[in-house]
Amino acid sequence: MTIFPLPLDNLLGHWGSYVIYAVIGIAFGMTLESAGFGNSKLLAAQFYFKDMRVFKVMFTAIIVAMTLIFLSSALGILDYNLIWVPPTYLWPGIAGGLIMGVGFIIGGFCPGTSLVGLATGKLDAIVFVMGVLFGIYLFGETVGDFAVFFDSSYMGRFTLPELFNASYGVVVLCIVVGALAMFLVVERVEAAINKRPLQKLPGWSKPAAGALIALAAVALVIGQPDNADRWQKVSAQAQVKLDNREVQIAPAELLSYMNDAKIKLIPLDVRDESNYNQFHLRGAVHLPLDQVQGKARDLQFELANTLFVIMSNDESRATEAWKILRAESVQNIYILEGGINAWLKTYAADSFAAEDKIADRLDEQLAFRFNAATGARHQASEPAPNFLDLKYEPKVILQLKRAPTSGGCG
Repeated sequence: MTIFPLPLDNLLGHWGSYVIYAVIGIAFGMTLESAGFGNSKLLAAQFYFKDMRVFKVMFTAIIVAMTLIFLSSALGILDYNLIWVPPTYLWPGIAGGLIMGVGFIIGGFCPGTSLVGLATGKLDAIVFVMGVLFGIYLFGETVGDFAVFFDSSYMGRFTLPELFNASYGVVVLCIVVGALAMFLVVERVEAAINKRPLQKLPGWSKPAAGALIALAAVALVIGQPDNADRWQKVSAQAQVKLDNREVQIAPAELLSYMNDAKIKLIPLDVRDESNYNQFHLRGAVHLPLDQVQGKARDLQFELANTLFVIMSNDESRATEAWKILRAESVQNIYILEGGINAWLKTYAADSFAAEDKIADRLDEQLAFRFNAATGARHQASEPAPNFLDLKYEPKVILQLKRAPTSGGCG
């Protein structure tokens, strides 16, 4: 069972969590100020290669945090699926990065460091923050005019391992080695620009660099857990729920949530395309079994009142999909009891002729014969409200969702 990230709301309550956030925020601000991040001249100097301490501090923080995150994930004490990785919008990201970069050079701050300067009463930081607030207002008033571009080139949670088709361990080790090499280059560039002798490195720097490379190498050797590894960690509790039929909900319960405006229901149909086209529930998302794991990250970002109900013709494929999503830390997932076949028997059995009811069939074979692909046009795709009177044993208990945890400067 993974330990981190800690579910602070569960452990300390709402206000207790805020206290922790405040303490961390104050400590983070003090650290930035002591490192010189509240000084606009010092921040801007890095763009002219005159003083690279900000670059060194930030890259040190990045590679240390990255190494510890993936080492913790490899050791099984951190659930990486619950770490926020912003989705990539390529061209809007490039445009936004250029705008922020120009603003950083001109103003001497980024949004996060401007708040550090504001806290210490620096006049330039106060002016910069006013500009940030005006920029936020201006963006909010005009974003509709360029919404198409703003939402373009969406690539999801796209990371360097996916870009280079390499493992996380390889990428982490390469970045650590590359960053350490860059530190040496930056030292020489800084000395050349300022026309001063090259400073001697602190005595602790080489052992620290060696330790960081060693930790990154350990993360590479152990490797990141795959879906099967994650299932093994949760299977002790999850399999009990499957065996006790705690997550298989009756068709009548699913119908009740189809008519509940307080719940965002997302039916996930994991059958093949042919079966899906023959019949599916209104609003059901077609998600073939081999694509379930890739979709898990997107499902984690749904609202807290979202209920996922997985369905196949019977339960076998739906159960496999449930295991995959459960291992990927997706919460509030259930299985349609008896699958689509049970749904049709409950809400449409009388509409099929005797010869269209398949008695002898294989597992996960549709029990009813359709003369055409009806999709969601069949009457049973969204049964009439009078069926809401059917009795069922309620099983759905919406859990407090642990959305991926975000953080960082600005």
